[in-house]
Amino acid sequence: MSDYLKDSEERMKKTLNVLKSELAAIRAGRANPALLDRITVNYYGTPTPLNRLATITAPEPRVLVVQPWDVSQIGEIEKAIQKSDLGINPVSDGKVLRLVLPELTEERRKELVKLVHKKAEEARIAVRQIRRDANDLVKKMEKNGEISEDERKRREEEIQKLTDKYIKEIDKMVEAKEKEIMEI
Repeated sequence: MSDYLKDSEERMKKTLNVLKSELAAIRAGRANPALLDRITVNYYGTPTPLNRLATITAPEPRVLVVQPWDVSQIGEIEKAIQKSDLGINPVSDGKVLRLVLPELTEERRKELVKLVHKKAEEARIAVRQIRRDANDLVKKMEKNGEISEDERKRREEEIQKLTDKYIKEIDKMVEAKEKEIMEI
């Protein structure tokens, strides 16, 4: 596989990974520890990701339990969760925080599906931009006499196949997330 193709595939994989983490942070009907991945806590003056300060588990379908390793930080963790855009009020017993996720309304589910589609479209645009960059490089190579017209066409077809593969992956991820959100 040539360098431009490897580079393009690496960039497309990164795009897919970004989408995967963005989709994981979107709350579906069931509790998922990944919901708290974006939350940072003021840990002795340093913003620190919550998952580095505590164990996060989902013992029940709609409950998350946050168990800090340093119990003295439970107040800071509670504040960080309350400030987040999750809209969940944690309940503390002094040692652990329990987050009970409310049932999603039909309207909220539809909003989340729209958000998923928006994130997917952003990922598709990024993949197409990578394709455009690779095609521009191949055209430049032809213009400089490094490759023939036939070789340019063959390489553009390879780039298109790669693009189609990653667009299909994005579509699969979106379909799975949409199904998860709409599941009651």
